[in-house]
Amino acid sequence: MRALLPLLSVGRGWRVGVAGRPPRRVMSLYRTEERGQPHSEDYRLFFKNVAGHYISPFHDIPLKVDSQKENGIPQKKARNDEYKNLFNMVVEIPRWTNAKMEIATEEPLNPIKQDVKNGKPRYTPNIFPHKGYIWNYGALPQTWEDPHQKDKNTNCCGDNDPIDVCEIGSKVLSCGDVIHVKILGILALIDQGATDWKLIAINVNDPEAEKFNDIDDVKKFKPGYLEATVDWLRLYKIPDGKPENKFAFNGEFKNKAFALDIVNDAHECWKAMLMKKCDRGAVNCTNVHMCDSPFHCTPEEARSLVESVPAPSMSKISHTEDMWHFLN
Repeated sequence: MRALLPLLSVGRGWRVGVAGRPPRRVMSLYRTEERGQPHSEDYRLFFKNVAGHYISPFHDIPLKVDSQKENGIPQKKARNDEYKNLFNMVVEIPRWTNAKMEIATEEPLNPIKQDVKNGKPRYTPNIFPHKGYIWNYGALPQTWEDPHQKDKNTNCCGDNDPIDVCEIGSKVLSCGDVIHVKILGILALIDQGATDWKLIAINVNDPEAEKFNDIDDVKKFKPGYLEATVDWLRLYKIPDGKPENKFAFNGEFKNKAFALDIVNDAHECWKAMLMKKCDRGAVNCTNVHMCDSPFHCTPEEARSLVESVPAPSMSKISHTEDMWHFLN
């Protein structure tokens, strides 16, 4: 009997499937490893760096892409000044899908998992006329919205998570992709009394990325997209019996400069948390790269943490089955 192969994928890199097909190689700094059954409570998607060491996507992936090298890999030369402000985005939920995938902030090395509700994996309902999420949805690493610190703009504390990103490019990405994005603007969602910022960004490798440099460009080149974003975020919890979500600034999108200030503040909160300078609550700060942090661990210790998680399953539920869940 053929030995079981783990399902490996790289953010837009290579994948080893159950048939052991040769990998398709693409330059990438990070890869992912699935453990457990997809669309189940035990499913986890762990991250590895270019050296093959397990890392935390929350703490070990840099926030900014502003150096000539990242983890020893030369970066593509910026084409103009706009490309100096690039950020890493960790994709949690691909566009048009419903499974509520998220970085597990309370677990060691913070793998991506599917949220659980009433003992079952959680799926976000379709909001007419859309199927699933209307953007590639994810988070900025090395950011944290402190639940004990009031935001000066909203007068509400943070939601205890990394800052969320709505990527509006033309390509449907994959869960676990790590992409470079340009930030265009931001929306202040108030979720159960907590500030839950939603960044609007675009993949720098999108064919139309050069046209988008600020929030007004989204209004110009993707008319209706921002309005649909507000409607989706306002309504998506209603099918679960919850009230409409509210927004600061009457649902107005703030521009790129405003958004960058919010990101910088969240990065400072993350640094304070990682250095034990604030109350982190249940957030797990185990990391491999932040040597000055009291939560730093060795690659060997990180591997031991991952090996305690169940091995990958051979069967993988497809997006077609995910869609069937909502059509029947």
